Amino acid sequence: MSRSNSTVTAPPARRWLQLFAGLLCMIAVANLQYGWTLFVHPLHDKYGWSLGSIQTAFAVFVIAETWLVPFEGWLVDRFGPKFVVLAGGIFVAAAWALNSVADSLWLLYLGAALGGIGAGAVYATCVGNAVRWFPDRRGLAAGITVAGFGGGSALSIIPIQDVIARHGYESAFLWFGLVQGLVVIFTAGFLRTPSPMATVAVPSRLPQTDRDIPPLEMLRSRVFWLLYFMFILVYSGGLMATAQLAPIARDFKVADVPVSILGLTLPALTFALTLDRFMNGVTRPLCGWISDRIGRENTLFMAFLLEGAGIWALWLYGQDPLLFVILGGIAFFAWGETASLFPAICTDTFGTKYATTNAALLYTAKGTASLLIPLASFWVAETGSWRDVFLAAALFNLLAAFLALAALKPLRLPAQSHRG
Repeated sequence: MSRSNSTVTAPPARRWLQLFAGLLCMIAVANLQYGWTLFVHPLHDKYGWSLGSIQTAFAVFVIAETWLVPFEGWLVDRFGPKFVVLAGGIFVAAAWALNSVADSLWLLYLGAALGGIGAGAVYATCVGNAVRWFPDRRGLAAGITVAGFGGGSALSIIPIQDVIARHGYESAFLWFGLVQGLVVIFTAGFLRTPSPMATVAVPSRLPQTDRDIPPLEMLRSRVFWLLYFMFILVYSGGLMATAQLAPIARDFKVADVPVSILGLTLPALTFALTLDRFMNGVTRPLCGWISDRIGRENTLFMAFLLEGAGIWALWLYGQDPLLFVILGGIAFFAWGETASLFPAICTDTFGTKYATTNAALLYTAKGTASLLIPLASFWVAETGSWRDVFLAAALFNLLAAFLALAALKPLRLPAQSHRG
């Protein structure tokens, strides 16, 4: 039996305050993932560690960020979001503070693990809170929240580069780490879960489940594992671009070449990093809003198709500095929407009561995908070419696009009922 329409009893201002608080927390932890590429070569230059060994730290970060979130999600579902995010802020500050003094790979990996735990606690909590407060605009709310993580580092790319150039990467790690952690700790105090009595009418065009499906039951469903597989396919390519963009730009010999767009001139790598973060942030609420209107699977199909084409075009034409910047922006635009659509479609399919835990279990696919990041570095070192890495990433996205319509859509429909 489907749930009937309800009237709004939650004060609208309060739920928008919750969304803003989650967004601010996500902005504060964005650099842990998206600013990482700026530190790779300074670490290599100081200690002589191989790029593959340094990028292993990025894989450790993503694994800790993703594979522990089911436990963190369980804590949120049981005790609420405030204290989980508060602990996340402490870990975030400690992580980059440790990175600032790490003189061995093992210390670097420890810092990455602490950062991953902190970022995962913040990410899972804020996304889970957003989809709870906005059942009528779930794609948009998740998109706005994760936009902070995808685009939140855009404004700090140039300041981090400046601090690294003037004071060394150690100071950048320390100063930005402490500020980011303090922002999360302060904002955590505003986070709340909605009252069970606070309900919002959901349009009939949005198919949502009749009941709340607990995590163990969800893990036995074919829909979950299909979503998990698609998540891995798409995120492996996106994470490769995120972690490797600076090494790719240097291998293409475009990193320091000036590029001018709309009267703004910057080195190609700096321009690409800034534009990519901006595009990655814009697409998340935009595609979430689109999915609220044309359906999740249709939006996934279009985005994955665009990302596959963008990644392959980046390989073919990325040696041109201007095209490197533009095509990188296209690839990040198409990739970013996955962060809003996967938690939205997960909650649509499996319900809101266990929303944080269920979405967190799906999010562990990002950790699985991260295992390909150091593998890509070692493969490029072995072959001397990025061709195979780009080809694999493009094909993964095309396969995911096909599965969105051919497999996910027909498999999900029988399990859904339209509200209203």
